[in-house]
Amino acid sequence: MQEKQNDIALVWFRNDLRVQDNSVLNQAITRHKSVIACYYFDPRHFKIGKFGFKKTEKFRAKFLIETVGVLKENLKKLNIELFVFYEKPENHIKDLVETHDIKSIYLQKEWTSEEVNVLNNVKSSVSSDVKFHEIYDQFLYHPEDIHMSFSDIPQVFTNFRKQVEKNSKVKVSQQNHPVEKIIGIENNTKIPSLEDLDFEPFETPKNSAFPFKGGEITALKRLEDYFFETKKLGVYKKTRNGLVGTDYSSKFSPWLANGSMSARTIYWQVKQFEKEYYKNDSTYWLIFELIWRDYFKYISLKHGNDIFKIGGILYKNYDWETDKKLVHKWIDGETKSSFVNANMIELKKTGWMSNRGRQNVASFFAKDLLLDWRIGAAYFESLLIDYDVHSNYGNWMYVAGVGNDPRDRKFNVDLQAERYDTNGKFQKLWLQETLF
Repeated sequence: MQEKQNDIALVWFRNDLRVQDNSVLNQAITRHKSVIACYYFDPRHFKIGKFGFKKTEKFRAKFLIETVGVLKENLKKLNIELFVFYEKPENHIKDLVETHDIKSIYLQKEWTSEEVNVLNNVKSSVSSDVKFHEIYDQFLYHPEDIHMSFSDIPQVFTNFRKQVEKNSKVKVSQQNHPVEKIIGIENNTKIPSLEDLDFEPFETPKNSAFPFKGGEITALKRLEDYFFETKKLGVYKKTRNGLVGTDYSSKFSPWLANGSMSARTIYWQVKQFEKEYYKNDSTYWLIFELIWRDYFKYISLKHGNDIFKIGGILYKNYDWETDKKLVHKWIDGETKSSFVNANMIELKKTGWMSNRGRQNVASFFAKDLLLDWRIGAAYFESLLIDYDVHSNYGNWMYVAGVGNDPRDRKFNVDLQAERYDTNGKFQKLWLQETLF
């Protein structure tokens, strides 16, 4: 067994806000006798971006505050203090490094431009003696285990899925043990409130399909409930296109997005369910969706910043519109489609929208209104509790015809409403009875 180093390691949390099955945390704990941690509410994440929306609106901000609170409690049980700041990391990490004589910083490896730029700024701000350990930890199938280079990632999802299912194994989840307590350590930092981040406090609407709190404890409780208490996992494939209520889908995506729960944990719990109860199309389909999530991460690793460009990864030129009136009619649920409107109002009021809804409103935005898909993607980024950069931009490229859809489909929103909201229950829920 590797002998532990005497110096204190720093774990810099970003989108890996959990204790269980966290490879970054595990490596720091394994290699060092003592560990401290930090998390930064970066002011840039709450500013208005180039398309006119705050990068993070109140729904995800609240979920994040809750998540960091739980992370702090869970780390304390491991004798690790979490220092929380409302500052730019590059303006502050050097203070932590100097105060605690840090020689090693552990963090999840990110590759999209904003995260890379922040990291480079942090690296420039500290002594060259400080070693950064960047670890890929947001995948189901780790890059080392897919047996293909990023440049060889297939253009079509099915080809990727077949390759990883055949050739790759999912790593076993890791457990972490307490480290040696640092005597006399002081931590007077506080987690910011919604008001600190310039938001008014709010209550989640009663009819929200996502009424859950942020953080690892709630994530694992939801998993236990969805799999083993109610066994809803067993009918997931039949219900996953639902629109109303908490249980038509797993609702794991917000916790996956900020790393409160790992894809591996979900995978191995599916396998446990199959062992204890049964294996069917539904148990497979939940893993299938986790592979989609991986795929969009690998697409962004392959294509870099092209996922944010108007021509996407296909470099296609369309005559996109930027009509602000049309954009706001879509946002406010005032289009010609009541199905699109209901979904957009749900998003605006709750920060949540079903997968079926997302596909329809995005297709309508890009293919019916012919609006620049990046505006829609930026709005989703702002509002969605489960915003994940790779899935968001991957899905928007896909429906806009500049991504990984070989068929370049357009959704017929009226037919979709007939099929998935046959009795109009969802539309009535969000548009009020008076419109019917």
